[in-house]
Amino acid sequence: MSEFSRRSVLGGVAAGSMLAAAATTEGLASEQPPSGPTPALLAGAELPSFRFALGAVAPKAYEGGWLRAAPVAQFPVSQKLASALMQLAPGGLRELHWHSNAAEWAYVIKGECRVTTIDPHNRSEVVDFGPGDVWYFPRGYGHSIQGIGREDCQFILVFDNGYFSEFGTFSISDWVGHIPPAVLAKALGVPAQRFANFAKREVYIAKGTVPPPLPPRPAPDASVPTHRFRLLEQKPEEYTGGTNRLVSQREFPISATMTGAHMRIKPGGVREPHWHPNADEWQYYISGRASMSVFGSHGRIRTENFGAGDIGYVPQGYGHYIENTGTEDIEAVVVFNNGTYESISLSAWLAVNPPALLAANFGVPPDTFAGFPTGARYIVR
Repeated sequence: MSEFSRRSVLGGVAAGSMLAAAATTEGLASEQPPSGPTPALLAGAELPSFRFALGAVAPKAYEGGWLRAAPVAQFPVSQKLASALMQLAPGGLRELHWHSNAAEWAYVIKGECRVTTIDPHNRSEVVDFGPGDVWYFPRGYGHSIQGIGREDCQFILVFDNGYFSEFGTFSISDWVGHIPPAVLAKALGVPAQRFANFAKREVYIAKGTVPPPLPPRPAPDASVPTHRFRLLEQKPEEYTGGTNRLVSQREFPISATMTGAHMRIKPGGVREPHWHPNADEWQYYISGRASMSVFGSHGRIRTENFGAGDIGYVPQGYGHYIENTGTEDIEAVVVFNNGTYESISLSAWLAVNPPALLAANFGVPPDTFAGFPTGARYIVR
């Protein structure tokens, strides 16, 4: 049995900005609601939509790039995870900033970018990212992102607070622009005139020149956590219906609050019925056509269709499955708001119960269950 299968069979073994300018802040709070689905979601007569067409959102454009955001005001079910899609031109810079109320997880879809970070111990890291790479910044860590190379860099961003708002993002230009020059002169030991031409309001995305290649670096210090994980370079878990690459806190120690995955489902394949006991699930569809069905108890079922650029969302504990309804592979990025991955599959649950018990449960003869799977199947075809 594969490593990922062992995690999935019986519930999983411990595996251990919202980009402000585009987000609508009306009705947003600064903190998440309590763990688990809200009472309104649990008690509703009908399930809400679990799909948001992020690719259809008009982008907020800057000289150095653009972004599309999916705030909870427009996608109400996404109460635990917020997201945005950003693209930076070569030299385009998402300025130095930090988030006070959310950690940030990202997946690079295309192009290259350079990321700078600083942590509370004043340790810094400057690292280049390419397609398939993941970054994670804990809440409050300072960082910037700049497009490098010859083509635009596009990445999807996920925050572990669905109620993340622009008031939780702090930009360096906005801050410095509101500090008196005399104070800056004292703090930084340079003449006050140096700040005369600094921006007086938030820059957000700037346009600079493409930086030169990084110099050769010594081997990284193993005692200093890195913010980069090369997800697509990992060997995938292979199934009859597709593949999956998982990155939890176990593989990426700094990612304490979020787990991510890159999943492919072949035409005709199904990510089998399952649920996650410890996390909400967020999905971004890069390519392919999918149908997802979500079960919310008391006969509440909602099935919706997804395509490239769409976001899917499943609240913690809700049963669901994903089916490839097209002629090409589904390629999707999946994120959970927990650093430990847990999953319980329908096939595994049935497998651990005796046929007589299942017969009594469903009102059918025991031999009905002859030939059923003996464990979790994950992605089948």
